[in-house]
Amino acid sequence: MNKYEAMIIVKPDLSDEDKKTLFKQIDDAVTKCGGSIAQSGVWAEKRKLYFPIKKFMEGVYYLAAFTAPSGAIKELRNIYKLNENILRFLFTRMDN
Repeated sequence: MNKYEAMIIVKPDLSDEDKKTLFKQIDDAVTKCGGSIAQSGVWAEKRKLYFPIKKFMEGVYYLAAFTAPSGAIKELRNIYKLNENILRFLFTRMDN
């Protein structure tokens, strides 16, 4: 099992209820792929983006630290790409 961090930028115009649902979906995707969430939460509310992403100039940053098998990252990429509320994501492998 490897340690990872995921930084996910989501649409800023979501309601609070939709954000909670989306964040739960993000965390559930990790556990579905055989991983476990160590820590997750909103890193920054409505932060201005340097350039527009899907016509949005702001985004909500969500940070998740988790452990997962190396094959899970490819599956997580596919899951997150299909979610229209996720603007961008980045996975970083943490050294043990």
